[in-house]
Amino acid sequence: MDINNWHSELEYDQWLRLPVSGPRPSARYKHAAAVVDEKLYVSGGSRNGRYLSDIQVFHLRSLAWSALKLKMETDADKVEENNLQEDFPATSGHNMIKWGNKLLILGGHSKNSSDVVAVRAIDLETHQCGVIKTSGKVPVARGGQSVTLVGSRLIMFGGEDRSRHLLNDVHVLDLDTMTWDVVEATQTPPASRFDHTAAVHAERYLFIFGGCSHSIFFNDLHILDLQTMEWSQPQIQGDLVIPRAGHAGTTIDENWYIVGGGDNKSGTPETLLFNMSKLSWSVLTSVKERDPLASEGLTVCSAFVNGEKHLVAFGGYNGRYNNEIFVMKPKPTDSTRPKIFQSPAAAAAAASVTAAYALAKSEKLEFIETDDSNFEGVRENNPVQDFSIEINAIREENKVLESSVAEVKAENSRVREKIDDINGTYAELSKELHSVQGQLVVERSRCSKLEAQIAELQKMLETSRLIEDEVQQLRRQKSMVDRNMEMAAAQTQGSGGVWRWIAGTPNT
Repeated sequence: MDINNWHSELEYDQWLRLPVSGPRPSARYKHAAAVVDEKLYVSGGSRNGRYLSDIQVFHLRSLAWSALKLKMETDADKVEENNLQEDFPATSGHNMIKWGNKLLILGGHSKNSSDVVAVRAIDLETHQCGVIKTSGKVPVARGGQSVTLVGSRLIMFGGEDRSRHLLNDVHVLDLDTMTWDVVEATQTPPASRFDHTAAVHAERYLFIFGGCSHSIFFNDLHILDLQTMEWSQPQIQGDLVIPRAGHAGTTIDENWYIVGGGDNKSGTPETLLFNMSKLSWSVLTSVKERDPLASEGLTVCSAFVNGEKHLVAFGGYNGRYNNEIFVMKPKPTDSTRPKIFQSPAAAAAAASVTAAYALAKSEKLEFIETDDSNFEGVRENNPVQDFSIEINAIREENKVLESSVAEVKAENSRVREKIDDINGTYAELSKELHSVQGQLVVERSRCSKLEAQIAELQKMLETSRLIEDEVQQLRRQKSMVDRNMEMAAAQTQGSGGVWRWIAGTPNT
């Protein structure tokens, strides 16, 4: 592979392991990562139960690693002026977000963490780092949460606190004022979880996918409307996805790419694509079961290299810790049409409205021209029939569009009929289910009675066994008495007995 031209050798939607020149950082998982100017920044993580505090940089042009040497702010005046405090501990399960010329690092588990979420910053120009002071309703310290940038706000959801208590709360950090606030959302929220992923669509909808509790792994998807602050769980189309946690996700346009994850037993080998406009899952590609991409606790970022967008994955754990770099070039999608025209019905309706507007505008122009006597010369040079031709053409197009709308309506009617049939079938099945449930109740009652009778028979059997044992004992006693009597009789016959002595009969 040509290191200087590696991006030209990529195939669409296929992962490629990049060759790395020079030393590599420690293998790890549950780290944080972000891409800035063709550089992948990796922060912290965990390895063999030990938290890491290093900041590593992978250069996507030279395919080489370098360590970022941080400068801790020690001048008290500068601390106050820059709103920074000196502190950068080893951390795992945190998030890293690019904001201006800084990398913001939020939350995570560390040995000396505070009681609330800390926001740390790394200045990419000066390499100074520290803790940014925040105010408001600061969330409790946690790890495994998701943090998503929406405009100038960070949306934090879920996670696991220092007492291993699972969370499903939503907090917002205003980056302009560095003020926290808690969101009081309505409707049914996702179950408490950590190690999930989150993404935002159209600067309005926050998507939450997967994650786990202490005993359950999830594959559900929830949406929070950031305008109405309402949770919903929409019906999802496409491929069935298995539950997972510790996966990684990143978005390119309306596509959300999900990589890796697992269930503490095995990693998930497929790379998923979720279309956030169509709410549809599809499997983009798969790797072998023990591949580094089938790991928990890895990261994936989007990077703009040589004029094209790429996915960059790093790290993870699947029985062994990984420090490989993988890249993928997603196949471009057709995003030229506005999202409002994604369905045929919407497109036909919108085109019909446009044509009607054009028709009304043309008719209005014709009416004004007829009423104004000062423009007779203009009418002679530009006959009305020219406008009539255009109007007739628009009318014909309008008829075609109306026909398309009618076809869509007819199709919708057929779909409604199918839905009604399915609902009718469902109602019949429900009736059958209720009938079977009633029969099941009767059978359970009969089973209960039979069990009671069996219990009585068992008691009687036990009683009969006791009686039989007593009878056997009596029989043995009788046998012994009979044998004693026979022995006594035999002895009496041998000695002549008492009666012979009384009769005076001499012995012979």
